[in-house]
Amino acid sequence: MWGKRTAKKEGVGPDNTFQRIADRVNTVSIIGNAMLSAFKLIAGIVAHSSAMISDAVHSASDILGTVVVIVGIKLASKKADKEHPYGHERLECVAAIVVAMVLFMIGLGIGSGALKNILSSNYGDLRIPGVLALAAAVVSILVKETMFWYTKINAAKIDSSALLAEAWHHRSDALSSVGALIGIAGARLGFPVMDSIASLVIFVFIVKVAYDIFKDAVNKLVDHSCDEETERQIYDRVMQNEEVAGIDSLHTRIFGNKIYVDLEIAVDGSYTLKRSHEIAEEVHTDIETSFEKIKHIMVHVNSAPAD
Repeated sequence: MWGKRTAKKEGVGPDNTFQRIADRVNTVSIIGNAMLSAFKLIAGIVAHSSAMISDAVHSASDILGTVVVIVGIKLASKKADKEHPYGHERLECVAAIVVAMVLFMIGLGIGSGALKNILSSNYGDLRIPGVLALAAAVVSILVKETMFWYTKINAAKIDSSALLAEAWHHRSDALSSVGALIGIAGARLGFPVMDSIASLVIFVFIVKVAYDIFKDAVNKLVDHSCDEETERQIYDRVMQNEEVAGIDSLHTRIFGNKIYVDLEIAVDGSYTLKRSHEIAEEVHTDIETSFEKIKHIMVHVNSAPAD
């Protein structure tokens, strides 16, 4: 049985791409959200727009989400130790779940507030917002959508569920700004109830995103198997070794953003123990080298049936 771990899979070395990209994206996120929140808060106060002030608070909540992501990624990048021999990757999933819960609570607040305003029918009490609030909403939509795609692309590069959660947090803020834009425009046109209706729609979008993030993180926490295409690629790669007569068993499990593989191969029963071990080592090294997401593969050798 061959189960040695390689240094590459532990994320060691000076050029830790995962950590470097995550740090850069999170820095951009914190700075961008801080500047945008301040701008929208000032615009909301000056233009007498409660929708824009609420949107500023929503943007400020993204900073909290980013801090949670930073902590999660830092913990997930820690080396394996005696208490955690399989590493700490699942802690990133925990961070993603926290972000999902924050998103849900924000959406719940927006939805309940909007529903209360719609049912109250006190539309005449709303102040008409100024043009600056409209401009702030447009700027917010453009900035947050840009941050969404920037974060999502980098999350895909390092396969980070926590960064992906943060990307969707940016998208939820962009949707919130769309609602603010519609509401402010509607109020200026004489239909203040549009603000609350748009907020209610935004609530549905935010809750859906929170659910998707939560579901993805939970799947990675409960040893969910990887997709059939990846397993097929692993199977085909193993069978490229001419000494492997067949595969008796192939099991995969997702651990955080990494994959663990348990493999049983069949080789010629007349081979010595040393030769069988060498074949298992060849398969082990080839698979871990060919699949970046595979952190560890355990190879067991069985005797191939006689012809």
